[in-house]
Amino acid sequence: MTFSSLGLCDSIVKATEQLGFTSPTPIQNQAIPIILSGKDLIATAQTGTGKTAAFTLPILESFNKERKLRGKRIRALIITPTRELAVQVAAHVKEYSQHLKLCSLAVYGGVDIQHQKERLIEGVDILVATPGRLLDLAHQRALHFDELEVLVLDEADRMVDMGFVDDIYKIIERLPENRQNLLFSATMNDTVRAIANEFTDSKIGKPAVEISTSPKATSAESIKQWLITVDKDTKSALLSHLIKEYNWDQALIFIEKKHGAAKLVDQLAKRDIKANAIHGDKSQAMREKILADFKSGKLKYLVATGVAARGIDIGELSRVVNYDLPFKPEEYIHRIGRTGRAGATGEAISLVSWGDFKNLCAIESRLDHLIDRKEVEGFPVRKVVPISILNYVRKSKAPSPKPRPKTEKHKNKTTKKSKHSKDGDRQNRDIWG
Repeated sequence: MTFSSLGLCDSIVKATEQLGFTSPTPIQNQAIPIILSGKDLIATAQTGTGKTAAFTLPILESFNKERKLRGKRIRALIITPTRELAVQVAAHVKEYSQHLKLCSLAVYGGVDIQHQKERLIEGVDILVATPGRLLDLAHQRALHFDELEVLVLDEADRMVDMGFVDDIYKIIERLPENRQNLLFSATMNDTVRAIANEFTDSKIGKPAVEISTSPKATSAESIKQWLITVDKDTKSALLSHLIKEYNWDQALIFIEKKHGAAKLVDQLAKRDIKANAIHGDKSQAMREKILADFKSGKLKYLVATGVAARGIDIGELSRVVNYDLPFKPEEYIHRIGRTGRAGATGEAISLVSWGDFKNLCAIESRLDHLIDRKEVEGFPVRKVVPISILNYVRKSKAPSPKPRPKTEKHKNKTTKKSKHSKDGDRQNRDIWG
């Protein structure tokens, strides 16, 4: 199978060849013909499977015709949960459309809105946006949706996790009903399903096509996974030892909390290991510089809070480290999916303490196998982590947003919200756009 056999024009095929893409991935093979046919699509696909091209290439093909844009109008809207992902997707759109007369733009918080408003004056074919900044621009009448043809929700489950559900509904309510809807998510839970149902209700009698390339329990075979049990108070010393002992060329290190990221960077520095951290308190300019340094290899060790997992795209990342084990098995799979991409090999190392036992059980149950354990001389464990129970079921799950009731009263309710919802929206919008 080739990209041209999927119905893409020579200019788009030429761009894919120049980017080194020789044949479509499974998600691209399935999604591109469906999108080109004009049908709505709900796709479940893991990070690193080529899903950005799966929705971008057919949109470009559909738009590859003479059509004059009106001011402040857009033809396709791609909504992403984070600034980093918006920048990444917009960069891919630009690469894929390099031989076409189409314009694109990314808008997100943390930077001056005035420049983005000026770029929108002439109209944009493809707009990539974070929810908060998109609503800000709409409220300021910097753009209008009456000529929108395609809506894409990218990383829908991540948007749910980050508390953007209400913003997504507000955006959908502003859009014309006659549009094509594309939803891509790494996982499908009740809340994502509720969004998908509302998302595609604009075409009564024409249900969305559903595809999936994400098996329930899976991680790429090209990723070598192993863990080390360690007492919590010796974690940073162990990480420093591993970096020096194995002479790691590069590592993306995931940690749960922002203040913990800064503390770990300081601890590594005391052991002559230069690292930097990326999290929501960093300015957008600083975040972009740190990511650029990491991608170029100038920065070897990047400490990131888990929320940045899907906004970091590095083609040949050697390894990821779970300094803190995530609560959700899906998050573990997303994190380690940063390495071993596009057929390359990689490794995922987890530092597991006694308090992580339930999380470890849930992760290994999802993987359906135990992760290899290694011992490191000089780091004896006082609190031993037991071997996991593979059929373990967590008694109390992490709280997750409930599906939104589909009633007219609820749909029209845009001003009255709970204090918790307001605080969550405000925090997410300030940090992520």
